[in-house]
Amino acid sequence: MKQEINMNQHNASYPVGSKPEELVPSRYALKVGEIDVLVVSDGVLPLPTIMLGHNAAPADRASWLHHMFLPPDAFDWALNAVMVRSGDKTILIDAGLGSDPDLHLPRAGQLIKRLEAAGIDLASVTDLVLTHMHMDHIGGLLVDGVKQRLRPDLRIHVAAAEVKFWEAPDFSHTNMPQGFPDALRATAKQFVKAYGSQLRPFDEEHEVAPGVVARRTGGHTPGHSVVRIASGGEALTFAGDAVFAVGFDQPDWHNGFEHDPEEAARVRIRLLRELAETGEMLVATHLPFPSVGRVAIDGDAFRWVPVFWDY
Repeated sequence: MKQEINMNQHNASYPVGSKPEELVPSRYALKVGEIDVLVVSDGVLPLPTIMLGHNAAPADRASWLHHMFLPPDAFDWALNAVMVRSGDKTILIDAGLGSDPDLHLPRAGQLIKRLEAAGIDLASVTDLVLTHMHMDHIGGLLVDGVKQRLRPDLRIHVAAAEVKFWEAPDFSHTNMPQGFPDALRATAKQFVKAYGSQLRPFDEEHEVAPGVVARRTGGHTPGHSVVRIASGGEALTFAGDAVFAVGFDQPDWHNGFEHDPEEAARVRIRLLRELAETGEMLVATHLPFPSVGRVAIDGDAFRWVPVFWDY
């Protein structure tokens, strides 16, 4: 792929012509101006369909699923993370699920393996940005042996409000499958214990590298953030969990993982309007891989327009 070759020219750790181990592609490279971006799949997360909109009437939810040719009871949510190279910094945005055997999610937690397959040395990562501290965004760094392979001076950027929230998280407005709240609490606690000295909290906005800016949105969690990558008149926003697949057609539906679902809906609508106005690209954690697309206004709702893959 042309873009991957360009990335190789910047860093020999991105090999050209490495033999693929999987038939289904798990990474997609593109350029945003002069910034290299690589979307990497962490796998898929099977979840009940009620999680898409627990405030929606069951018949309306069933109708949307039927319209989208999706199964009625449960389907696989994509899990995407992003690698960015800007200047002398190599930035990982979110770290995937890792491993939680109690939740029986064997097809998720693939990020570390797939970074290795892309020829990316974990020791080359200078910065990590967390959109929030749900376990499918931090768990990859808790896999055995990973911390020892990371730089001891790795900087982990996360909103201060997010760190504060997980000291005593409120799950009263969420609607999650059994076992998830306990797993989320335990993983966040373990993460802070393991990496607390490397956290670099920011209040509302922080430039991680030239053209790479993290901005707190709140909503999904109090410290949920998005990351905008901009260079040479082009831009891409990694929206984390601000946007789900159903959120274009039904932006007011409440996702089961949202700790403040009403605020999350306001954040989602505001972000989608911004992206529709600017025409900038969007990537999000749970949009179908590779998740790169744009947003259009469609009456009272929105429409996701996937980019044409560039091979």
